[in-house]
Amino acid sequence: MNTGMVKSMVCIVLAQFSLVALFPLCICYQTHQSTSSVASLSPQFYDNSCPNAQAIVQSYVANAYLNDPRMAASILRLHFHDCFVNGCDASVLLDSSGTMESEKRSNANRDSARGFEVIDEIKSALENECPETVSCADLLALVARDSIVICGGPSWEVYLGRRDAREASLIGSMENIPSPESTLQTILSMFNFQGLDLTDLVALLGSHTIGNSRCIGFRQRLYNHTGNNDPDQTLNQDYASMLQQGCPISGNDQNLFNLDYVTPTKFDNYYYKNLVNFRGLLSSDEILFTQSIETMEMVKFYAENEGAFFEQFAKSMVKMGNISPLTGTDGEIRRICRRVNHDV
Repeated sequence: MNTGMVKSMVCIVLAQFSLVALFPLCICYQTHQSTSSVASLSPQFYDNSCPNAQAIVQSYVANAYLNDPRMAASILRLHFHDCFVNGCDASVLLDSSGTMESEKRSNANRDSARGFEVIDEIKSALENECPETVSCADLLALVARDSIVICGGPSWEVYLGRRDAREASLIGSMENIPSPESTLQTILSMFNFQGLDLTDLVALLGSHTIGNSRCIGFRQRLYNHTGNNDPDQTLNQDYASMLQQGCPISGNDQNLFNLDYVTPTKFDNYYYKNLVNFRGLLSSDEILFTQSIETMEMVKFYAENEGAFFEQFAKSMVKMGNISPLTGTDGEIRRICRRVNHDV
């Protein structure tokens, strides 16, 4: 794809959305590296080797969003699930092979992780523009940022220069990614294991202001929260009754529900407002308001101050994106994100 084609694609998409809604320049936060382990990452990493890389990614993310607004949350989730398993190395994208079990088979990803075809399409365009240059791990970091921006959220400089893993970790994906039923202490322990703190946890869970959950992910709250056939008392009962209409006590496991029922496709601070009103969809979300004074105060602060949430979210996304990157001669630059190069 040449520069002219990239510009044309961007213009076509921007004609259908306001520029502010897609890429709000007024909410761009500068963030800085803080550890030597990621010192080789830089926002300018591809300025010479593939100067059109970020424009290509933006255009394809915008097109994917036009075709399916759910895709923004889906490709953002891939970045989270990648970084929490052996660092941000694109291992989540690998398919199973004769010697490797894919992370796609874990409980956290099976039947719910999606957007792999979008990643394939973007990677193909990048390979046409700059062969064997832009890593799949960097691609995930870029699409995560652009998916937030296209939903009206903050922007930030993405540090680049990650390389791709040659193996996946199904066990890591089973053990290191929180579930909808996780306790606050369990979630915090998983975040701490990645070098993320309580502030990062509360800010990053704010990504649930977009996206969906399946009925199976929260059914227990509606009917048997404590194991005594009682509903979760921290769930607004009017909201619970509405959810029960589409999520019965059995069946309809795959029915989808908005994580933020007020503004489900807009990246804003309604996630926190919903928690304050006991209308968080997942137990692992509502506990931020009910199980800790410290997290409760942060939830109330972000519910009242969207700008503060946006600023911290951007900082925490950069911090998460810098978890144990492969750099230098470690790993490889995969030509196809689903397979290591010796299998291509």
